Amino acid sequence: MESARLIAGLARMVRDVGLAEELAQDALVSALEQWPETGVPRNPGAWLMTAAKNRGIDLIRRSQNYRRKLEEVGRDTGHDHAPDASTGVGDIDDDVLRLVFTACHPVLSTEAQVALTLRMLGGLTTAEIARAFLVPEPTVAQRIVRAKKTLAKAGVPFEVPAEDERGARLASVLGVIYLIFNEGYSASSGDDWMRPALCEDALRLGRVLAGLAPREPEVHGLVALMEIQASRSRARVGPNGEPVLLLEQNRARWDQLLIRRGLAALERAESTPGPRGPYTLQAAIAACHARARVPEDTDWIRIAGLYEALSLVTPSPVVALNHAVAIGMAFGPAVGLELVDELLEEPVLRDYHLLPSVRGDLLVKLGRSAEARSEFERAADLTRNERERKLLLDRAAAC
Repeated sequence: MESARLIAGLARMVRDVGLAEELAQDALVSALEQWPETGVPRNPGAWLMTAAKNRGIDLIRRSQNYRRKLEEVGRDTGHDHAPDASTGVGDIDDDVLRLVFTACHPVLSTEAQVALTLRMLGGLTTAEIARAFLVPEPTVAQRIVRAKKTLAKAGVPFEVPAEDERGARLASVLGVIYLIFNEGYSASSGDDWMRPALCEDALRLGRVLAGLAPREPEVHGLVALMEIQASRSRARVGPNGEPVLLLEQNRARWDQLLIRRGLAALERAESTPGPRGPYTLQAAIAACHARARVPEDTDWIRIAGLYEALSLVTPSPVVALNHAVAIGMAFGPAVGLELVDELLEEPVLRDYHLLPSVRGDLLVKLGRSAEARSEFERAADLTRNERERKLLLDRAAAC
C-alpha cells in the first residue's frame, strides 16, 4: 500500500529510480524483520520512509558526491511523516506524478515506459504487467531492468516536464495511468475480482494530470472513461466477492456522482476542436451504458459505431473483439459470431481468455450449448483470476 509513494518520495531525493526501489525494498525487509517483535508502528508509512532515508544516507556517505546529496536528504529527514496521500487535484508538487513522467521519459521505448511505471507506481508484479501487455513474462522483466539502467545512465531529472515538453510524453503517461486503472478494475490474477486501490491511484493521477494539461482533450477523455467505469464498482461484485457482469448489474448501485463527473469530463473532451482520440471514444462508449437506466435501453448501434471509429484510430485485435460484441448486441449473435471467428487465428488473442468467453456467450444465444460449454471451459483455463475462473466454470456448467 505504501510502496508507490515510498519509491516516488525516495526518487525525488536520490534522483535514481532504480536506487529508490532498492531503498524501498530494504525498508520493507527491515519491517518484516522488526515488526513481528515490536508491533506495527502507528504510522507505518513514516517508519518505512525514515528507514529508507537512513539507508540512503549510509549509501550516500560512501559516494563521491557525499556533501551535495547528503544535504538534500538530510534536510527532509528531520520531518518524520509519511508521504502525503491527500494531494489536491491541482497540486503539481506530487512525487508520484513526477515518478510517472520520469519513467515515461523519451530515452525509453513506449513499452519500457509503461512497464517501468506499472512496476514502480502500481506495484504490479512482472506477471501482471505481462498479462496487461499480452507478452511473455521474461520480456517484461528485461524491459524493466533495462529501463532502470537507461534512466540512470542518462541522468534523467526527477521532475514534471515543462509545458512545451509534456505533449511528447503525454500519450505514454495516459497509457500508463489507464493500464493501472484496468488492473484495478479487472485484476488479471489473484483471488479478487477488483483491486480498488489501483483504481483510486489511477483516478487521482488522472485528475492531477487534467489540472496540469487542461487544454488536452485526451486527458479529459481518460478521466471521463475512468470516472464512468469506476461508477460501476459497487455493482460489479456480488455479496461473496463474485463478479457481476455488466448487463446483470443492479444499476441503482452505480455511483451517480462519478457518472456526472465522467459525463462532464467527456463534454470537455468533446468540446475541443479536432478528431476524437481513443480515450474520448472509449469514454463515449462508457457513457452510452451510463445513460441507460436498464440494459434494454442501451444504444448498441451507437456503441458499434464508436467501436468502428476506435478501430480506425487505434486498430487492434482487442478493439476488433469488442466491436464484434457490440455488433452482436445490435444486429444479432450470428453476425457477432461471424466477426469473432475471423479473430480466432490472431496470435495476440491466442491466450486471451476473453476471446473464448465472448464466443461462448454468442453460442449460448444461438442455442449451441455444447460448443459454448467448451469455450467457457477454455476461457477458465486461460484466466489467472480465481473469481473469473469460477464465473466461467459456472457458465460452462449452466450449458
